[in-house]
Amino acid sequence: MNTQCTLESMRQLKLSGMAKCYEAVLSQPLQEQPEAHLLMAISIDAEKESRMHRKTRLLLTNSRLRYHSLPEQINCSVDRGLTKEQLLLLCDGLFIDKAENILISGATGCGKSFLACSLGRQACLLGKKTLYYGMSRFIEALSAARLDGSILKWMNQIAKAQLLIIDDFGLKKMDSNARLALLDILEDRYGKGATIVTSQLPVSKWHEYIGDHTLADAIMDRLTAHAHKIELQGQSLRRKK
Repeated sequence: MNTQCTLESMRQLKLSGMAKCYEAVLSQPLQEQPEAHLLMAISIDAEKESRMHRKTRLLLTNSRLRYHSLPEQINCSVDRGLTKEQLLLLCDGLFIDKAENILISGATGCGKSFLACSLGRQACLLGKKTLYYGMSRFIEALSAARLDGSILKWMNQIAKAQLLIIDDFGLKKMDSNARLALLDILEDRYGKGATIVTSQLPVSKWHEYIGDHTLADAIMDRLTAHAHKIELQGQSLRRKK
């Protein structure tokens, strides 16, 4: 049997995980190599793990998360407004499957974005398509999509994301186009996908920030209908560093 031909065939079929596993087996002494059935099992497991790794890496790249933070890096305490139990419940990704939102508010530097990105990273590890937008970039991307005629494609891309993160909500003024687009996005996602929103403003001030009374009612209704609210407390973590 020509093992090199077998390896080349695996690579041509894009079975890279299986090929690496088979190559590692061939490097072992003949008497230590597994028998056929065991070799098949470990090769399939290696290919499965390799594909999961590639998918996770692609999800993380496409998410464009601001921070590559981990849940274990989050400072949890009752005084801070976020307990370990709350964080663990959110890390299982069930809120995404149930299309529930997370609204995170708190003073600048208290870790809102860090928390949102850690949940976004966890979602990618669970195989969930995730998209991150800072509010300024969200409005800029909307304007660019309207100008080049790709607005429907852009909004469909957001609608397909299982988790959408909108960071720094309230930092940039919204015009009528931004309000309407946000309402359409939330309407498309209602009952289908989860949205995380972070803001320096308390949730009670979001209606006033949005501006238009009718649109603000509709947007807030979709954001808060099935939502976890987290109010982070404490001083700026940047100042502490």
